[in-house]
Amino acid sequence: MISLRLTAADLTRIRFGSRPHPVGNTILASQALRDPVVAARMPELATRAQAAPASTAALRHLLPARGLLPDFLTPVQGIESVAAGIENIRATPRRQITAELTATYAKLPPSLWRRRFVSADPEMLDLLMTAVDHYFEAVLAPAWSHLTAAHRAHVDLRARTYARSGVDGLLNELHPAIRWRPPILEIDSWWSAELTGNGEGILLIPGPLAGLRPRVLVRPGQPVLLVYPVIAPPEPPPTRTDPLAQLLGGTRAAVLRRLAEPGRHTTTAVGRHLGISTSSASEHAAALRAAGLVDSERIGGAKVHRLTPLGIHLLAGGSRPPGG
Repeated sequence: MISLRLTAADLTRIRFGSRPHPVGNTILASQALRDPVVAARMPELATRAQAAPASTAALRHLLPARGLLPDFLTPVQGIESVAAGIENIRATPRRQITAELTATYAKLPPSLWRRRFVSADPEMLDLLMTAVDHYFEAVLAPAWSHLTAAHRAHVDLRARTYARSGVDGLLNELHPAIRWRPPILEIDSWWSAELTGNGEGILLIPGPLAGLRPRVLVRPGQPVLLVYPVIAPPEPPPTRTDPLAQLLGGTRAAVLRRLAEPGRHTTTAVGRHLGISTSSASEHAAALRAAGLVDSERIGGAKVHRLTPLGIHLLAGGSRPPGG
């Protein structure tokens, strides 16, 4: 059990993560979905995980099937996109990689890949980061809007708990494995320790892919990170085959459809509506623009997007291009 002593300053700076972290959730999912209990709760994700491409194998080989994960692989920064999270991981000092992996692998059988990773071999880090990117696209991307919506709904629920019952009510209702005995937060986690908050507050992360136990990370100069399991509602079943999603991909098709709706569509607004990062919305808009389906114009400090006649025609399902 972890005994986390919280200071008065920590208790005045409690907040929730603004949205799910793409890379953090990918790392957690690659471990959690190997557990039959978690897989049974999220069958759609588990099915996609089993069918994930061979390029994701490094996640299974280099990370333990359960329990502790190296801290540098679950970053707080880089929440904007998969690329940003990967860049944050790549910036980890070599000494930190070696120290954290040595602790992680202490009770695991050695392998050539693990020995190379402990030595901070850049090739192994490249292999793992490619696996992260491909796993996110294959397993999490189809459900990302759903996971984001579930995150927001949970945070709204906990905000009402805080408004009704204060700090005591909030911390006592997070998870059965978390108990608030002021000023100690007791957490049944994968390891045991006595920790003290540093006055930077607590960042609460509800995690449907966190596994079966909460996770705690205390770093100097940063809020205490507390990731705790929640049960997300099941993904809505597909009602029919979506030809546009098959052609463009689910997220890109959703961006195109959003631009067909009334209103002023900035990159930020599109990302917020679809539950994706601004950088991801910008990348999808750029790809649609390159295909001649979208026009973009910078107005003030924002880039505004609208459909071209070809984009409108594609959404309408016409058999011939305009003027054909």
